[in-house]
Amino acid sequence: KQWYQRRVRGEEKQKARFHELFKSDCPDIDAIKKAAWFGCPRQYRPLVWQILSGYLPPNKTRRADTLGRKRSEYWRFVAQYFKTRTDANFSSLYHQIHIDIPRTNPAVPLFQEQKVQDAFERVLYIWAYRNPGSGYVQGINDLVTPFYVVFLSQYIEGNVERADISQLADEILANTEADTYWCLCKLLESLHDNYTFAQPGIQMKVHDLRRLVNRIDKQLDEHLERNVVEYLQFSFRWMNNLLMREMPLSCTIRLWDTYFAEPNGFSHFHLYVCAKFLTRWSKLIKSLPDFQAVMLFLQSLPTSKWTDDEMSELASEAFQLKCLFPKAVTTVAGTT
Repeated sequence: KQWYQRRVRGEEKQKARFHELFKSDCPDIDAIKKAAWFGCPRQYRPLVWQILSGYLPPNKTRRADTLGRKRSEYWRFVAQYFKTRTDANFSSLYHQIHIDIPRTNPAVPLFQEQKVQDAFERVLYIWAYRNPGSGYVQGINDLVTPFYVVFLSQYIEGNVERADISQLADEILANTEADTYWCLCKLLESLHDNYTFAQPGIQMKVHDLRRLVNRIDKQLDEHLERNVVEYLQFSFRWMNNLLMREMPLSCTIRLWDTYFAEPNGFSHFHLYVCAKFLTRWSKLIKSLPDFQAVMLFLQSLPTSKWTDDEMSELASEAFQLKCLFPKAVTTVAGTT
């Protein structure tokens, strides 16, 4: 009971903190980041993400104009480019997106709604069409979902993942889709090297993860090596999908609060989160006898009951690790 009361007090304190921040017509970006690091209250999260991603200006007087302009621009893109999905040059791209969408977190009922799947198709196709240097790869479809759920939460009470959207106005769904598109664009800009040919950014991050784990838990690293477990075999997905397939969507959303608040949160801080995520299971992994046992465990980690509390703890541990090893992240160019 005391634990629950402390948690409620903490949540109320965070709400009050954000309320004070957004009383200003032009809230301070650094102050927003400082508050968001510890998790955003649901009612403030859409606006916080849109500001910290760079989609919206912090200045309140400019937000409505920006939203109107960018939403209209997205729908012009749809009208102009989506019809090309049947062209010979783009049909294979569209086909890959089309078959990936139903596989996107299939346990979430919202993502099985046809209107939602159609929205995801448009978002991903327009992004891929306009970014031929990167192009669509499997896994980007997962990155759409936190934005869509967060932005839809403004119009739905209760659990968004199980929401019935049939009664929502078309304008709400259209705006949610457009906002999702632009924030996905901002995110993928910061992860550009992850999705170019051969995905060099991910290859480098996997290498950095092994190097970092070797420094903080050498026994674990040696156990993996003895059992011929390559980091690429389990952590490629962690980098490609930002750990989204390893934990509930609500946990991803909480973690992204911190990523938006951290400098280079998605591209750099994520490495430290992955290192702490792996070493969290160190004792158990070191007790597993062979390759098969280790891989089975790593591919089905016991995180289904995790909550915001575990994510806050994981983020705090990752921050401590970042302070100890501030140059652990290697860029594709080879600098740290």
